[in-house]
Amino acid sequence: MNPVELIRKKRSGGALSKQEIEALVAGYVAGTIPDYQMSAFLMAVYFKGMTPDETAVFTDVMLHSGKVVDLSSIPGTKVDKHSTGGVGDKVSLILAPMVAACGVPVPMISGRGLGHTGGTLDKLESIPGFTTQCSILEYTQIIKEVGLVLIGQTEEIVPADKRMYSLRDVTATVESVPLIAGSIMSKKLAEGIDALVLDVKTGNGAFMQKYEDSVALCSALVAIGNSAGKRTMGFITDMNQPLGLTIGNWLEVVESVECLRGKNIPDLMEVTYVLGGAMVFLGGKAASIEEGMNLCRSAIWSGKAYEKFLAIVKRQGGDISHIEQLEKHPVASLLREVKSKAAGYVTGFETMRIGLLATELGAGRQRVDDIIDPKAGIVLKKKLGDKVDKGETLAVIHTDREEVVDRAVLELGACIDVGPTVVPRKSSIHALVDAEGIRSWIPTTQY
Repeated sequence: MNPVELIRKKRSGGALSKQEIEALVAGYVAGTIPDYQMSAFLMAVYFKGMTPDETAVFTDVMLHSGKVVDLSSIPGTKVDKHSTGGVGDKVSLILAPMVAACGVPVPMISGRGLGHTGGTLDKLESIPGFTTQCSILEYTQIIKEVGLVLIGQTEEIVPADKRMYSLRDVTATVESVPLIAGSIMSKKLAEGIDALVLDVKTGNGAFMQKYEDSVALCSALVAIGNSAGKRTMGFITDMNQPLGLTIGNWLEVVESVECLRGKNIPDLMEVTYVLGGAMVFLGGKAASIEEGMNLCRSAIWSGKAYEKFLAIVKRQGGDISHIEQLEKHPVASLLREVKSKAAGYVTGFETMRIGLLATELGAGRQRVDDIIDPKAGIVLKKKLGDKVDKGETLAVIHTDREEVVDRAVLELGACIDVGPTVVPRKSSIHALVDAEGIRSWIPTTQY
């Protein structure tokens, strides 16, 4: 089939057949369709969308562009979690070992930074020696040995998405429900899971900034998962401020380790415990999400989650001395404080701008071949609702890039709003979406 005609058809709002979608994806994987033509197709989808049938076919074609892992030889219900991406979202680093410590096997295939958001793989690879690439055989073996595995896509698993993922990052075609759904669910269905928990962000730092768009995406993902025979539920979570206190790869590892050691960062641990509780529930180790949350707390307080994290870092080649002694890791050469120009309360964050700024500091990619600086990023000293004195530090910038640091200080200051009115602190969990529909999430226990 002529790719130009298929691009034109989608650009005009037409629906592609299964054979046409298969031809496009197979041609791209084989190299007969170049990046520039796939970029044009992705942009056409971004503007014209896909029908539910097209999205289902697209996901299935992506899934079968490589091997589908069989983990039936591993006892237990295998459960993974996926986030649609946010600023400061390091939940997976805490969640995976925490849930595994509760006895639920966690096979996790993650991605790299996309647009203004950070990637789990980039965070893990900031740990010296940690490797996120392995064969399917080793992937299976690691789960058997440790109870979890944290890797990236290989050429064997959904190779079509591996190539498209990087392309979407640099062609401004990330925020598309069918493209996100196809990317997420093809990877998740390929990794051998039995159940899946989704974290779909909403707010000014999310790909889906409008609540109704986040609900539409979460509902689409849940429907695809359940129709594929995988028990799937999702949560709509807040991204109107960075999650936790750090943005940047090694900085987020440090914060994650501190939380695994028992530090409570309220918004970060709220999301982590709710998602973890749902995973433990779907994994058959708890009778409810709330009971699963309590088991997750015990895994943190007992130190078992931290020990599980050390085990997976060591098993995947990481230097655990950098985890046990966080100060061993190099720090950025330039540390600049951002001061408040007024007294009052933090009333808002321009979260997406903060994520993009972290990328400019070296924490992310602006081009496919950019090299990330694991030391770069931002550490927040205040969150929504916090009281601020004039001249008090709002955040600290970490970078080696002298050419951007002065502008970054000014821009970051402009991204943090301080006003006279107290902003009430709200739950980070907006709603639960499952096979029964969408409903408000009302926690029965404190975080």
